[in-house]
This record gives sequence, C-alpha cells and structure tokens, in this order.
Amino acid sequence: MRRAVDQDGNVLDILVQNRRDKAAARRFFRRLMKKTRSVPRVVVTDKLRSYGPAHREAMPSVEHCSHKGLNNRAENSHQPTRQRERAMKGFRSAGAAQRLLSALSGISPHFRPHRHLMTASDYRAEMTLRFAIWDQITGAASRPTTA
Repeated sequence: MRRAVDQDGNVLDILVQNRRDKAAARRFFRRLMKKTRSVPRVVVTDKLRSYGPAHREAMPSVEHCSHKGLNNRAENSHQPTRQRERAMKGFRSAGAAQRLLSALSGISPHFRPHRHLMTASDYRAEMTLRFAIWDQITGAASRPTTA
C-alpha cells in the first residue's frame, strides 16, 4: 500500500498495489501528480529501493529524501488503517481495501482535529460543530430516529 501525505499530515492519496517494484512506484507518483495537479517540492519515502529510479523518471526536478525517520508523518497517518485491518482480520481483497481507504481518507481527518493544540472545552465545541456539519452533509438530521 502506498500513501501520500502532505506537510500537515492530511492524506492526499492511497493506492493499494500488489507489487512494490519500480513500475508500481512510477504509477503511484504519476497518479499523485495528476490528482493533486501539482509537483511537490520534496518527496520523502521509506528506504524501499524502487522509489529512487521511479522518482528519477516521474519527477526528476524534485528533491528526494529517504532517511530513517523522515517518513513518520506517513506512518502515523497509516495507524488507523492498521487498527481497522486488525479488527477486520484483513481485507477480503485489494480492491475492497482500495475502495474503503479511498473513501475513508477524505472523511477521517474531519473527525480528528489536532487535539494536542486545543483545550478540552475547545475540542468538545469543535467536535460538536463537526458532527453537526456531518449530519447536514449526510442528511442524517432530516431522517426520523427510531427508538
């Protein structure tokens, strides 16, 4: 699984692939640039050897860093996926994982504000507001509740 994360920790793209070779990495880089419609200033990856050649082909003008601790932002954004995967005892297929993760990557940051930057009362107010927005978007507020 490949995951692209911006400098704020927001997930830009997730791609489930069964290979980790140069062609797969190149496809991921191209898909990412097409989706975001921009070229990043720096690309930080883990130490997988296939990233280097793919990076040189897909975006040669971009700086590439692959140091031990630099990709922590991507690894930390991957934690909720790993917890969900553990609870589900794995995904049934790569396609099922791709569908779930693509949808979830846009939704989950809405419910995870930067808690460490807020007081408890601010956090509660923010979460109340976010749930109200979610209910409005999904139409849950207009549905009758059954008790």
